[in-house]
Amino acid sequence: MNWDQVEGKWKQYKGEVKEKWGKLTDDDIDVIDGKRQQLVGKIQERYGIAKNAAEKQADEFANTLRADDREDARQEGREQGRQEGRSEEKTRRAGRP
Repeated sequence: MNWDQVEGKWKQYKGEVKEKWGKLTDDDIDVIDGKRQQLVGKIQERYGIAKNAAEKQADEFANTLRADDREDARQEGREQGRQEGRSEEKTRRAGRP
């Protein structure tokens, strides 16, 4: 997932951010507002790590979100397919004498 997408869905991801980086305060998370550089800076500040390490963590987090979104989409597609299959079965049954 790119950072524009993360920023657009930031409210959805706040809990996951808090879970991953528990030292970040709610105010920190509000200030970050999905912006990569803000997140990197706050990770550096709260955890005392180098910029490149913080960038790596932030990017790995975004990649995890991408994988989660793909899995969610797959599951939604499967569920939709099941519902469509049920609907077709009902239609077939209704057409029988």
